[in-house]
Amino acid sequence: MTQSTSPRLAVIGCGYWGANHVRTLGEMGVLHAVSDVHIERAEMLAQPYGAKGVMPDEVFADAAVDAVVLALPAHVHAEFALRAIADGKHVFVEKPLSLSSADGAHVVEQAATAGKVLMTGHILCYHNAFVALRERIAAGDLGEIRYIQSHRLGFGKFHARFDALWDLAPHDLSMIMTLAGGEPERVQGVHRGVSIGTTDLAHVHLDFASGVGAHLHVSRHSPYRERRFTVIGSKGMAVWDDLADWPQKLAFYRHSIDPKGTNWDFSLSDPDYAPLEPNMALTDELQHFVDCIGTGATPQTDGRQGVAVLRVLEKAGK
Repeated sequence: MTQSTSPRLAVIGCGYWGANHVRTLGEMGVLHAVSDVHIERAEMLAQPYGAKGVMPDEVFADAAVDAVVLALPAHVHAEFALRAIADGKHVFVEKPLSLSSADGAHVVEQAATAGKVLMTGHILCYHNAFVALRERIAAGDLGEIRYIQSHRLGFGKFHARFDALWDLAPHDLSMIMTLAGGEPERVQGVHRGVSIGTTDLAHVHLDFASGVGAHLHVSRHSPYRERRFTVIGSKGMAVWDDLADWPQKLAFYRHSIDPKGTNWDFSLSDPDYAPLEPNMALTDELQHFVDCIGTGATPQTDGRQGVAVLRVLEKAGK
């Protein structure tokens, strides 16, 4: 593949997210093959885009496939990623990268040795609300970042293999670490099971070398839904409410707190809503992967960030 030639991608795994990847890559014009152990489903999803439906072994053996997207049960992500890298292919892995940081680190090492792009599917980092939030923070609108808090609550998505922490927290952890500038120095987790014997809700506290603190709350046993990401700075605060309509998804608040003797004067502005263009985050995420294949650039959500997320999950789950 030359830099001017579009890469040819294959999707392995035809569940809910795999089907989304197939549709998106098909519409982008880079879908070459679709694979699943249920070959009939692979063929059905591939047909509208002129791609072929094949078994996984055929994807790895196909020299025409430049890169694979893995949307499989997480316990096989590392195994399939290593096999794809060994066969000379770039790899996009849906979250989480694996079910252990040791396995994830091995995938990262092998991709680096082979000179292959490895990207982790932390899709919310490509949402236009988060993109705008990062830009406003970089411009100094919030001042010095002091604290980040994220709530991801709802009812359902019960899994025998996955608990709420591993299922719900990875996206938020990737965003928190992106804004905090690295991996936390300290992780404290409190978790509890209330239904099926595994963690149904969790609180995670994070402390970073930069001085930023963070708190993450996830639950699959909440009677109400909440998708709220808040950043508190020295000059202002921002709230991304992903359940709000686009015109009100991202709000900025100016604040002041001044000591006056034994009392404090304080004020908080009305919300200033960021003008956001609606985007398809999965499309932008996959386009970023394709661009990195062409240029050799490191993805924003690369394998190293995927491993950092795994390390936090392991510490928080103890």
